[in-house]
Amino acid sequence: MMVVGLTGGIGSGKSTIAKAFAALGIAVFNSDEQAKALIATDAQVKERIIAAFGEEAYQNGEYNRAYIAQIVFNNSEKLAILNGIVHPALAEYFKRWAKEQTSPYVLKEAAILFESGSYKDCDYIITVTAPEEVRIARVMARDHCTEAQVRARMAQQWSDAQRIALSNAVIENIDLEKAKKEVRRINNELQVTNDELRITDESL
Repeated sequence: MMVVGLTGGIGSGKSTIAKAFAALGIAVFNSDEQAKALIATDAQVKERIIAAFGEEAYQNGEYNRAYIAQIVFNNSEKLAILNGIVHPALAEYFKRWAKEQTSPYVLKEAAILFESGSYKDCDYIITVTAPEEVRIARVMARDHCTEAQVRARMAQQWSDAQRIALSNAVIENIDLEKAKKEVRRINNELQVTNDELRITDESL
């Protein structure tokens, strides 16, 4: 199964682009949502988080997101510890999920595709971009936070230039209709590539 990675900085609108691929019949794996689910339900993940961050990491069996956020967002070492617990478990879950899909390829949507190292498991990578001021405005409206808070979150992610350097395609998400047109173009290209790979595999 061909794995296509989809990423972009906070506020770039990668989830909107993922939905455009889903509308074309492509199976989409939302890494952020699945990571939250694993943190909430996977016994081994919960056990390791409690061991690393203390009993306060869960209150009444529920993940204490505010407590963990306060620790990791200002401490890169603690963030690396959290990611080191969650991302390997997420990677294994993704492999099982991908095998069950029947679409021509699967799309793995991830905010930190590069930062987590999971881009190495992708056959093709798409980066979604938008001007910084647009991204900041989107996140402030969505999350009801300050510009300083958005910039602090941006500082923890790779820059667009870093992402683009390792990507196969870039979708600028300012005008949604133009972005959707690019989604259709890339989807057609990927379908052809996937067909060629399948024919090659069958001939071996």
